[in-house]
Amino acid sequence: MRHPESTWISRAAPKPAPALAHPGGWRRAWPVLRRIGIAAFALVVVSLLAWQARRIDWSQVLVALRGYGAPTLLAAVALAALSHGLYSCFDLVGRHYVGHEVAARHVMRAAFVSYAFNLNMGTLVGAVGMRMRLYSRLGLDAPDIARIVGLSLVTNWSGYLLLAGGVFASGLVDLPEQWRIGDDALQGLGFVLVATAAGYLWLCHSSSTRSWSVRGHEIMLPGPGVAAVQIVLSMANWSVMAAIVWLLLRPQGDTPPGYGAVLATLLVGCVAGVLAKVPAGLGVLEAVFIAMLGHRLAEHQLLAGLLVYRAVYYLLPLAVAAITYGVLEWRSRHPRKAMPR
Repeated sequence: MRHPESTWISRAAPKPAPALAHPGGWRRAWPVLRRIGIAAFALVVVSLLAWQARRIDWSQVLVALRGYGAPTLLAAVALAALSHGLYSCFDLVGRHYVGHEVAARHVMRAAFVSYAFNLNMGTLVGAVGMRMRLYSRLGLDAPDIARIVGLSLVTNWSGYLLLAGGVFASGLVDLPEQWRIGDDALQGLGFVLVATAAGYLWLCHSSSTRSWSVRGHEIMLPGPGVAAVQIVLSMANWSVMAAIVWLLLRPQGDTPPGYGAVLATLLVGCVAGVLAKVPAGLGVLEAVFIAMLGHRLAEHQLLAGLLVYRAVYYLLPLAVAAITYGVLEWRSRHPRKAMPR
């Protein structure tokens, strides 16, 4: 917004001020500077990952991949299906929160497709774009869809805060010796995360003001029962994700890392992938596992487990979601030829 001109006018033409000196200059320049900063950070991350990839003996990774048996792979696929099913329930919570009457099977299908695309292509494509596309066809308007998206994000990260906080506060995180920055600091961070999640529950239970208006959008807190369900579902989902990685790392060494260490590493790696702005956190998750668990397993063993994890948790669901979305698109364009639902 331009500021009103001064009522005092000098005879001499004022010297123009630099664009950024104008009170609104930083406001206009910030989006550009932010994009430049994110792009530069992503470039640094990709460069470091490429440098690290050149040091890996990929022939050993291939040998490790060949060591997986069918029972382990089938168990990993089953756990991945369970995790995606748990995430699909996030939108059932949104269904209760918004109060729409779309059938539960349609809600879970939309959530599954959105999550699979979100994992591989980012939030704007999956969590936002796919939900807008699918839910609008189910008769929901933009404000309700926005509330569902927002509640899903809160569900995911509220459970993360409580689970990660509990893991860090426990003092049982197995880090390399060179990472020893003090158990008290890590436990302190854990208590802060737990307190944040507890604060959300307290607000949902005790806040006298249950709604706020932010830039014309009304934000309403769910009730305490809904908030508790959010956190339980999210914690279960994160725990199952870690169980997949733990299962896939067990065949790779004589002393594989315990479940708690894998869970802590996954929790750190997923946030690092989000901050790095790399699609699907590609390479970032692997780098975190190598840094935090490289003292327990060799690089090629860790990479083999994580490659299988990406295949069963990212790529296989994406293929199913793409087929599902294609069928939905065909049905919307050929309603008379479509099979009854």
